[in-house]
Amino acid sequence: MTETLDKLMEAFAGESQANRKYLAFAKKAEEEGLTQVAKLFRAAAEAETVHALNHLRIAGKIGMTAANLEDAISGETHEFRQMYPEFIAIAQREKNKQAEWSFNVANQVEEIHAGLYKKALDALKAKKPTPGVDYYVCKVCGNTVERQAPEKCPICGAPTAQFLRVS
Repeated sequence: MTETLDKLMEAFAGESQANRKYLAFAKKAEEEGLTQVAKLFRAAAEAETVHALNHLRIAGKIGMTAANLEDAISGETHEFRQMYPEFIAIAQREKNKQAEWSFNVANQVEEIHAGLYKKALDALKAKKPTPGVDYYVCKVCGNTVERQAPEKCPICGAPTAQFLRVS
């Protein structure tokens, strides 16, 4: 890997984190009734997304869909098999219950994501049409389900109203 490629990936990570951070800041500003500040944070978050996507594209990290699915499966599998179990153990050792909860729910959801990506990749390789379904994401834990939101999230217990439809 060249130094420029290393820096493109570092910039991608930084811009990606800034996007998520600014969206969290926007949500907090909305809660405080600061609509214009929230709008500014959302605008900056969109700009950070543009930057991140430019860096990723120029780094050559966006391939054909089958390769992208394989990359996604690999990343999600690493997270639920290695990364999050290690993080959970550290949080347990340090008796940080909130971090342990956050790592634990993310760990469970990453395994679900890997399965959904695998299902899509298998359909693509078999040249089968992917069924047109909506996805629902729990706004509390990130659980991702197909077709319809459950009455109660099986991971965190949140009610159906906490699921966001992604179509």
